Amino acid sequence: LTKTTHTPKTCPLSLYFFISWTFAYPKRPLLGLVLTPTRELAVQVKQHVDAVARFTGIKTAILVGGMSTQKQQRMLSRRPEIVVATPGRLWELIKEKHYHLRNLRQLRCLVVDEADRMVEKGHFAELSQLLEMLSDSQYNPKRQTLVFSATLTLVHQAPARILHKKHTKKMDKTAKLDLLMQKIGMRGKPKVIDLTRNEATVETLTETKIHCETDEKDFYLYYFLMQYPGRSLVFANSISCIKRLSGLLKVLDIMPLTLHACMHQKQRLRNLEQFARLEDCVLLATDVAARGLDIPKVQHVIHYQVPRTSEIYVHRSGRTARAANEGLSLMLIGPEDVINFKKIYKTLKKDEDIPLFPVQTKYMDVVKERIRLARQIEKSEYRNFQACLHNSWIEQAAAALEIELEEDMYKGGKADQQEERRRQKQMKVLKKELRHLLSQPLFTESQKTKYPTQSGKPPLLVSAPSKSKSALSCLSKQQQKKTKKPKEPQPEQPQPSTSAN
Repeated sequence: LTKTTHTPKTCPLSLYFFISWTFAYPKRPLLGLVLTPTRELAVQVKQHVDAVARFTGIKTAILVGGMSTQKQQRMLSRRPEIVVATPGRLWELIKEKHYHLRNLRQLRCLVVDEADRMVEKGHFAELSQLLEMLSDSQYNPKRQTLVFSATLTLVHQAPARILHKKHTKKMDKTAKLDLLMQKIGMRGKPKVIDLTRNEATVETLTETKIHCETDEKDFYLYYFLMQYPGRSLVFANSISCIKRLSGLLKVLDIMPLTLHACMHQKQRLRNLEQFARLEDCVLLATDVAARGLDIPKVQHVIHYQVPRTSEIYVHRSGRTARAANEGLSLMLIGPEDVINFKKIYKTLKKDEDIPLFPVQTKYMDVVKERIRLARQIEKSEYRNFQACLHNSWIEQAAAALEIELEEDMYKGGKADQQEERRRQKQMKVLKKELRHLLSQPLFTESQKTKYPTQSGKPPLLVSAPSKSKSALSCLSKQQQKKTKKPKEPQPEQPQPSTSAN
């Protein structure tokens, strides 16, 4: 063995590195495994574990998709005691039979974060195989299994068509937990620690709504972002909606960050770091950012589209009003969102009559004009972008096949130069008109407000004028006006006669 290590030319390279790692990193077992549904949450959990284990000598590693597999294999070769992973990448490395993952059955601690999401039907197919392997007859009987979620005990009322069927069991908290424990493979009766309120959201969260038509949501989103600057997180249900909003806001000189599943992982992490660093910033995200992320001092969460389930609503709203801070959750409710809105508030046992967010209608005409121009510009730029992509692809394909292209095979300007020049001229006029509107202040300084806080005082993030108001203070003032409205005098009732007979 000694001779082989001193003569690397005579031995396979893999064996040489294996021996080097063996001497550099003594054999340490894998003691803890943390499973999370999203890559960003896994990165956050690892950062917290590293902070706690800073002076202990405990090694950690992270295994997530979208990043180099080879680098993660090298991290595993250092034999970390704790691994934080998403199910897909972890199962991939287990199938490759990495030697540090061969003894998972001897784990001392297994943590499943956001467990209700992880075991949902149709999600994380690898997780069921992983849990089955961890729960077989060779598992460590002393292993501690910890399951976390803010919505573990949230129970939906079954639809009427299901309730009418025979042999339909009513789902309650106990039944839901039992089903969850069965899926995860926990043995014995687990200890349940429930810290959630009946309303599922925290006391410091102020919930409000705006009823509008679907094509008016852009107006109210732009109005809110301009009137109440700060760290705002905007959620939508689809990636296409996020991309459209990003293009629209960029035309309006608001430079939002985006976060969705179709982005490269490094860009997703960079955008999260930038959002946490900038004091006045907008993040447009799908529900990939809804669960678990601890972004400091998020003032507003805006539901551009009402979430499909109450769990998603609770997790989205939980990105603000964290650690006893105050926050605002605003729902833009279009006609197509009313059903989901009613379902959510019925499940959460809340009053549907939450306060309407106050909007100064005198500014809406200017807002609508800006949005009208921005939509035309964004639509034209998107069309040109798609045409360029198509033309580039078709040119590469033609070059590979060594054929010549005809004019009608191109999209956009190459087929009709005159039409393209006319379109570009129109675009210049629209952009000039929009630039002129954007150069004018939308609100007067005395009426423009800053970050929302329930007490009405701006937070310490930025220096705001002393007379400035916040979104939450405007909302509370509106509520006070309603409660202080003088009651109409009641007509005096005729007094019964008291004279003696």
